[in-house]
Order: sequence, then C-alpha cells, then structure tokens
Amino acid sequence: MNAIVFLLLRLGIGISMFGHGLVRLPKLNAFSQWMVGSFAKSMLPAELVRPFSMVLPFAELVIGFLLLIGLFTEPALISGAVLVLLLLFGTAMVENWEAIPSQLIHLIFFAVLLQFIASNSWSLDKIFNRP
Repeated sequence: MNAIVFLLLRLGIGISMFGHGLVRLPKLNAFSQWMVGSFAKSMLPAELVRPFSMVLPFAELVIGFLLLIGLFTEPALISGAVLVLLLLFGTAMVENWEAIPSQLIHLIFFAVLLQFIASNSWSLDKIFNRP
C-alpha cells in the first residue's frame, strides 16, 4: 500500500475514534446512563454495561490519539479492532441492526491497516524506530 494512502486511512479512523471519545467525555455520566438504559432489556447485566460505558470514551480517545500521531500504531490498531468487536457484540445483544454496518466499516479499516502496517511510514513510530 502507498504510504500516503496508509496515512490517510490511519488519520481517518484515528479522527473517528478520537472524536467519539472526545464528545462523550464531557457528558460521561449521561452517556453511561444512556448506555445502561439501552441495554436494560438485553442479556447483559448493568454491572457489566456500566463499567464498559465509563471506560469506552477513554479507550476511544486514546486509540484515536495514538493513531493520529502514529505512535504504537500496531497495538492501537489491534486494540481498536478488539474494541469494535466488543461493540458489535453489544449492538447485536440490543438488536440495533442499523448500527452494525458502521461498526463493520470501522473493523475493516482496522484490519486493512493491520494488513499493511509496513506502509506506516509517516508516523512517530518511524521516527522512534518502532516496528
């Protein structure tokens, strides 16, 4: 993959993740309450949903930030993919089928970037000689 194409894709998914976390942090309690309410009729107990909903915005923010600056890119991509898989599971549990395509697109971005990680030339990883 061309290094500029990789950079553009990395920045795109980084902005998406960073933005998700950034807008949720100022309203963390409201977001958490909304999420717990959304899962009230699902098989997942509130005791699992509540901590996940409190950690989710921080995880999105950190993953997005690392992708934007290109530092620890491979671990950030793997973490992002695992996070999206967890979101997909939760989305299926509440039967929110409309949200699944968006989450699958995010997962495809993470998978493609992982496949072509060798093209990660424009990054802090390269400056610090990180693999």
